[in-house]
Amino acid sequence: MSQIPKPHGEILIDRIIPKNKKEQILESFSQTLVLQADDSIIKDIENIAKGVYSPLEGFLNQNDYLNVLKENRLQNDNVWTIPIVLDIDKNTSKKIMIGDTVSITDINNKPFAIMEIEDVYPYDKKKYSESVFGTNDASHPGVNKINQMNEIFIGGKISLIQEDKNNLSSYFTPPRETRKIFKERKWNTVVGFQTRNVPHLGHEGLQKAALNICDGLFINPVIGKKKSGDFKDEIIVDTYKELIKNYFQPNNVILGTLPTEMRYAGPKEAIHHAIMRKNFGCSHFIVGRDHAGVGNFYDPFAAHHIFNEFPDLEIKPLFFPEFFYCHKCITISNTNSCSHILENNIRFSGKLLRKFLSSGETPPNTLIRQEIFQIIKGHNSPFI
Repeated sequence: MSQIPKPHGEILIDRIIPKNKKEQILESFSQTLVLQADDSIIKDIENIAKGVYSPLEGFLNQNDYLNVLKENRLQNDNVWTIPIVLDIDKNTSKKIMIGDTVSITDINNKPFAIMEIEDVYPYDKKKYSESVFGTNDASHPGVNKINQMNEIFIGGKISLIQEDKNNLSSYFTPPRETRKIFKERKWNTVVGFQTRNVPHLGHEGLQKAALNICDGLFINPVIGKKKSGDFKDEIIVDTYKELIKNYFQPNNVILGTLPTEMRYAGPKEAIHHAIMRKNFGCSHFIVGRDHAGVGNFYDPFAAHHIFNEFPDLEIKPLFFPEFFYCHKCITISNTNSCSHILENNIRFSGKLLRKFLSSGETPPNTLIRQEIFQIIKGHNSPFI
């Protein structure tokens, strides 16, 4: 029996304007107040419109925003931990009335979406950061971004006019389509894997362990704004294509990108990531050590513990022990299956891989597949 969950909030949202109505909307586009959105907001709009952020139909109004900060839920009681908000400056806010429709362009002034204004409200940056990130430390990249945002939020439903096209757009498959693919492949259980890194052997071992539990694996790397030192998007996609081609049963794995920015909100972002994978149709979700963490801001297993607070999430988290390469077992192992001293083995980490790459050294075969390393090596600058 299929364990594929219903979309979050029961309905998969579709806020894409039909082709037969686009021309009419574009004709009146410039007659409304026009807002220019950066890449992160553009991605949020697309994720709302295509159902990735279901049940959201637009940017949060004040009541939902405050409820998310206080209760980690929308007002309708659906679990929600990351505010999806659109900020404007005070001068612009004076030109907007509730009930207005505003137009949104991308950074190249290309018409992108329209928004029905339901709310205009100020917010407290300190409370936002404390609730979402658990800190007000400006060295946290999420806090730093909030500190640079405008003072006013606008809330309301959005409607997408044009899709954002780039060289990686073809790797994104919206939830409506992934659900069809899962059904066609007769996958009763699907495990989602979140990543912002190129794959090392620890990732591969974890993914293959998950395939012993589920029928299919949905590898879903984040494509979008990340912090300095993270791998570039195209390298992440290229290395995963190579890994799947050479080391997986292709009928059991799908690669699809997730266009969104990393917020580095640790445990709260882990819940957000799980909700998105639930909307794609995943029944299970791998939650890694220090999931969506940054620096030393979160306990390495905080993202595991937070799932206990949301028994109604309807996607099952998978927690695995730490994977490493054991020289004595001559294989990828973990703390549940190997008794050998961990310090004498290779502990997988993105940090260790970056260290090899930054120094110009070739990482060992026990850390990363050499086909993957050659792809990384082929780029003059693999990092953001």
